[in-house]
Amino acid sequence: MLTAPGLCWLCRMPLALSGWGICSVCTRAQSGCLSGCPQCGLPAVSPKIPCGRCLRKSPPWHALVAVDDYAPPLSGLIHRLKFSRQSSLAQPLARLLLLAVLQARRTRALPRVDLIVNVPLYQRRHWRRGYNQSDLLCRPLARWLGCRYEPAAMTRLHATAIQHQLSARRRKRNLKNAFRLELPVNGLHIAIVDDVVTTGSTVAELSRLLLQSGAASVQVWCLCRTL
Repeated sequence: MLTAPGLCWLCRMPLALSGWGICSVCTRAQSGCLSGCPQCGLPAVSPKIPCGRCLRKSPPWHALVAVDDYAPPLSGLIHRLKFSRQSSLAQPLARLLLLAVLQARRTRALPRVDLIVNVPLYQRRHWRRGYNQSDLLCRPLARWLGCRYEPAAMTRLHATAIQHQLSARRRKRNLKNAFRLELPVNGLHIAIVDDVVTTGSTVAELSRLLLQSGAASVQVWCLCRTL
């Protein structure tokens, strides 16, 4: 269901600024910034030091920032963005992610990035959906943060099975050699922007590709981290 202009997507109350999409009360409720492990984002004893899982075998990225767990009402907004062609939700959701990133910079001394990149869709899926939701999140984020964004930084080389329908082991096999980097990244600090990180297989594959190509560091920014 579309919201009327100037009304919050969640509570339907009037907005101080219509472009925000989500009111300040609902924003505070949704932007607590998930307090899990600072590297993998999963539940941990401390949000300031890597968890035992990461100490034993860390993911290929250096830090993860998430707005919240994949649960209502945030999960419903993401579903509408991805599957109901409600692209106008992208900017309000990007604003929630911006607030989480700024909070992580304050509380975790998260370094600034030089470049943000989206998670590419295969061209047929992109055509069917009409847009890449990760790209729609990146565009306002880059503008607000004053950093570089390259929409075609990475491409998906072939169609892959839908990730959420696969086991963790099959997700990894599904993504093997699925991506190609299209520009030099040597020495750059980079953030990968995604809507939902579940097992992390996709962002892990992209992180490895960036780091193997000379990136100085990789952060993962997402709306939801599935716990």
